This record gives sequence, C-alpha cells and structure tokens, in this order.
Amino acid sequence: MNPTGAAAAAARDYVRYLQRLGVTELPLVLPSPRGGAVDPNVSSAAPSVADAAAQLAQLAASVRDCQACRLHEGRRQVVFGTGNPAADLVFVGEAPGRDEDLQGEPFVGAAGQLLSRIIQAIGLTRQDVYILNVIKCRPPQNRNPQPDEVAACRPIIDEQLACLKPRVICALGAFAAQALLRTDERISRLRGRFHPMGDILVRPTFHPAYLLRNPQDKRKVWEDMQDIQRELGLPGRGGQGR
Repeated sequence: MNPTGAAAAAARDYVRYLQRLGVTELPLVLPSPRGGAVDPNVSSAAPSVADAAAQLAQLAASVRDCQACRLHEGRRQVVFGTGNPAADLVFVGEAPGRDEDLQGEPFVGAAGQLLSRIIQAIGLTRQDVYILNVIKCRPPQNRNPQPDEVAACRPIIDEQLACLKPRVICALGAFAAQALLRTDERISRLRGRFHPMGDILVRPTFHPAYLLRNPQDKRKVWEDMQDIQRELGLPGRGGQGR
C-alpha cells in the first residue's frame, strides 16, 4: 500500500473507533495538529469532542509509517493510543509489548487487564479515558527505550496531549513519569503527589506490570487513584483494582 493509501486506511480505522464512542460528526476544516495555518472561520475556543477526534485522526494517519528512529525496523505497527478524545484523565505508559504490537492498541495484555480493573475501581471505563504510551513502537525483546527513541517520539505525544487537553495524566511507571516530567527521580519519590506540567496535573504511580510482580504495592496505587478521583470530582466507589 502506498503512503497515501496507508494514511487513509489509518484515518478510516480511527473514525470507525470514534463512531463506536458515539462521535457522529467531524468538522471539515481544522487547525493542523502540526501547527499549520488556522482557518479564520474556525473558533479559537476550546475544541469540541469532534475537533479533538479529528485532530487525533489526522495525527494518527501522519505517524502510521513513522521512521524517525530504529524501532520502525522491527515493529508490526505503530501503537498510537485509544480512548475518549474528550477525556479528563489520560493514562501514559512506557511502550507497546508483544500483544500491543499485534493488536495495535495499548495495554491489552495481562497488565492491560489490571489497568482496566484499576480504571473501573474509580468509576470509569476504558472508553471514558484515553490511554497511550511514551513510545509508539515495540522495542526489541521489550527492552527499555533508548534516549534517542524517546526524543524521536516526544513530538508525537506532545501533539496528542495538545489535542486531548486532559486535566490529569496518570503516569504509569518510572519511565513514563520521568519522560513526561523530564526528571531522573525514582518512581518511589515521584508518586504520592501531583506534579504540574503546564495546565495539566501529572500523578505518577506504579506500572500495572510491576503490580503483577509486586501485589503488595497495590494499596499505594489505590491511594494515588483515590487522589485522582477526588481531583476530578468523581464519585467514590471504595473498591480496588485486583
């Protein structure tokens, strides 16, 4: 498939996903997600769900064939992100694993199942939030991403967050928290409080994959999620992701 056809296919797939979320209309003319000219007839007010959805679809199509770093050589597909374009809460993980690379969606393996239960414990579903990774392509053998790979993906996640405009980001694990906050502090020191990132509050917590190996720390994650729940004004549930 040529690049134009691949981009069109990516856009169609994303639009079908949006339709399942209930988005029925998209504007014809949008500000470019890459900072292009803005149509004078488009309002400068906060974007609607349709605006954000269309911008994300454009961005997803534009990075479908990304070759900005070496990771494109071994990937099956770019794992862009999924969820509600108008979400107040965004979850950011590290990088796709094998299951994510196969399915093209973040957090679909065992760690993803635990994340789904954590989200449900604060009264939401995966369809209410947006989920993405710092790195969009699977590193070989799930190794840690390298600094140049992080730098290559940084413009994509920055543009995603500019489209989404969430109130809170839950950074899952040390890598995501350090990449977002541009720090080398350990996750044990970062978690337990909110960190401002522009107009967004970032709440680091342990990665679900870590919890599968260290279930004794689920209580700490539940404390982080309760604080997020209160910050967003969500009704209390009293349960925990197990």
